[in-house]
Amino acid sequence: MQPVTNLFSYPRYWAECYGTAPFLPMSRAEMDKLGWDSCDIVLVTGDAYVDHPSFGMAVIGRMLESQGFRVGIIAQPDWSSKDDFMRLGKPNLFYGVTAGNMDSMINRYTADKKLRHDDAYTPGDVGGKRPDRATLVYTQRCKEAYKEVPVVIGGIEASLRRIAHYDYWSETIRRSILIDAKADILIYGNAERPLVEVAHRIAGGETIDTMQDIRGTAVIRKEPLPGWRGVDSSKLDQIGRIDPIMNPYMEGAPCADDEGTAPVEQEAKPILVQPPKQKPWELTYVKLPAFERVKEDKVLYAHASRILHHETNPGCARALSQAHGDRIIWVNPPAFPLETDEMDGVFGLPYQRVPHPAYGNEKIPAYDMIKTSVNIMRGCFGGCSFCSITEHEGRIIQSRSEESILKEIEEIRDKVPGFTGVISDLGGPTANMYKLRCKSPKAEQTCRRASCVWPTICPHMDTDHSPTINLYRKARDLKGIKKILIASGVRYDIAVEDPRYIKELAKYHVGGYLKIAPEHTEEGPLSKMMKPGMGSYYSFKELFDKYSKEAGKQQYLIPYFISAHPGTTDEDMVNMALWIKSNRFKLDQVQNFYPSPLANATTMYYTEKNPLNKVSRQGGDVFVVKGERRRRLHKALLRYHDPAGWPMIREALLEMGKGHLIGNGPDCLVPPEGRGEAKAERSRSKGLKPALTRHSAITHQRNNGAANKATGGKPVGSQLQKGSGNGKSAAQGAGQGKPAGKPAHKGKAPTRAGSAKPGSKPATQGGKPAAKGNGAKRPAR
Repeated sequence: MQPVTNLFSYPRYWAECYGTAPFLPMSRAEMDKLGWDSCDIVLVTGDAYVDHPSFGMAVIGRMLESQGFRVGIIAQPDWSSKDDFMRLGKPNLFYGVTAGNMDSMINRYTADKKLRHDDAYTPGDVGGKRPDRATLVYTQRCKEAYKEVPVVIGGIEASLRRIAHYDYWSETIRRSILIDAKADILIYGNAERPLVEVAHRIAGGETIDTMQDIRGTAVIRKEPLPGWRGVDSSKLDQIGRIDPIMNPYMEGAPCADDEGTAPVEQEAKPILVQPPKQKPWELTYVKLPAFERVKEDKVLYAHASRILHHETNPGCARALSQAHGDRIIWVNPPAFPLETDEMDGVFGLPYQRVPHPAYGNEKIPAYDMIKTSVNIMRGCFGGCSFCSITEHEGRIIQSRSEESILKEIEEIRDKVPGFTGVISDLGGPTANMYKLRCKSPKAEQTCRRASCVWPTICPHMDTDHSPTINLYRKARDLKGIKKILIASGVRYDIAVEDPRYIKELAKYHVGGYLKIAPEHTEEGPLSKMMKPGMGSYYSFKELFDKYSKEAGKQQYLIPYFISAHPGTTDEDMVNMALWIKSNRFKLDQVQNFYPSPLANATTMYYTEKNPLNKVSRQGGDVFVVKGERRRRLHKALLRYHDPAGWPMIREALLEMGKGHLIGNGPDCLVPPEGRGEAKAERSRSKGLKPALTRHSAITHQRNNGAANKATGGKPVGSQLQKGSGNGKSAAQGAGQGKPAGKPAHKGKAPTRAGSAKPGSKPATQGGKPAAKGNGAKRPAR
């Protein structure tokens, strides 16, 4: 899977003579100081500008700058008019637009569709600095500002909306974001390779019309690309015939006879040179069911989702074509992953590692969370169905070299204000996939499995953690480094394959508590999540406890769980709650399933079909919890210790015939109704109304209008979920990644929403709080 052109081998654009900017300019005054009369490329983002390799726009901006382009940034613009989008003048080449490190809808709304009032990517943690569907709004304003300037969209929001998709917030099937935004081209996944090619080709005088086949991009066309052959997959699981892959080593060919024989003279014949046979996936596209069909047919939607997830391996993926009226969305195969030297180049760009000076002393929570952490890799081969990392970053792990990582640690030591000698994390989407790849290059290129570790670990997958162990040891030995913590979640099912890693982790890199994510305890939900069974958890816990004891440390595992995930019944949730109680956990960070676009679990939620298997109209049904009351019940069961949820839990237990779980005994889940509890509940609920959101029914909004007048215009209602972990992840997606700041397309993505806010209380075990500094980050999935 070698790319044709190395990321850093393009001839530099003529504007490289201006040199490197201290910060990418955000104003005309900064451009004047740099001696610029214009910007070649203007980037528009929904996040504050932090010049740090964990923030997507900083990486993209510095990457383009390294190619010789003059790059300006418009961060969190006023979208009420086009004026703010013109503050840097007309771009010479194009606008680059992204909603930011998080999907704007997940950033602005909870899993219960209630409006958030904070934003970890905004100075002062202030909410409301970006619009709903920010990519769409920003693109339209850019077009209003300078109609003739191309607009390139990317980031997690655009990536996960590249074809027709289910939109949880409006509960509809929406068209590809390319159609709605009227952008010129969409770049999905990690953007560096396709974006650099697009930039150089536009600079060379080409138009988007001549750049229709760039890997990692999607475009709007009237018809498929000329010369490509199609496979019609607009019907259920008829994905066309795939020819077997030719064996280049001719295994099984007859061997020569060992006995010496005289060579037989043959008549000389002309040599016929034939070109190599084309691979079955080359110049091939798959025709998906049209938008108009998946909008009306849930089974076809599940089928289209299944096909999309089969075409994610850059080595063998085919292009996708989906009709939207008289036009088609053409999705080219994914870009090839970055090689180690390219990863080193991206992370070695001249970042200042601090927010832009325009923000003064205002705190940006996402930056504070990751300012002393280091991203060592990208990608995840776990394939969890609720996570968007595979759709965005892919399954192939892209790792940096030890030298690059150690150099960044030294830069943190020397540059970051107030550095105390503690590195808060060496990780990525997961802590322990560094340099883990398929041992067979041929299998890696042609594999279409959604996960390399589910339902069992693939025999081709390398599980040797030696590179990670060696990296940890070298990092600990650096001058001025007191401690290296691991805050990314540990994928425990592959960690148990190499107990040396668990020993190293427990002895040196845990601050008392280690986060891992079983996600559930019951087989039904776990099979839909594509997560390992609890046997792997118990094996990991046994080893972790053993090595912690050998190190003379008292350390604990903090598990994370998801409620209301597709495939989860009320019985499953009760069983999990009993497990949590029997293990003496009290969970404050809990997560209701949040259907993000294109995830397999979202397809299950919408269609109630299982796209992990062959989709058909008969069978394959998935039980799905829908409706606010049932979803609140599942979350309440996770927090069985919270008195606010006891009335709901008691009612559900009685309906299920499980009244024996109501009582004060050790085997009971909740206590019986106590004296004064009902009165307290009535008092607590008196006069309260459900919090209004823009997604509330219009009749509900009108009925509350009078109440708002009566309170002087102040909103009526109460966010009853305070402390329930329903706050946003401070960092997508991905993933599942880490909350707070790792960009969705840069390896530590928030690919899954609903995790706790930065600073919220973590789980407790036996009443003990989690270690300071580790509580807010989400484990790997």
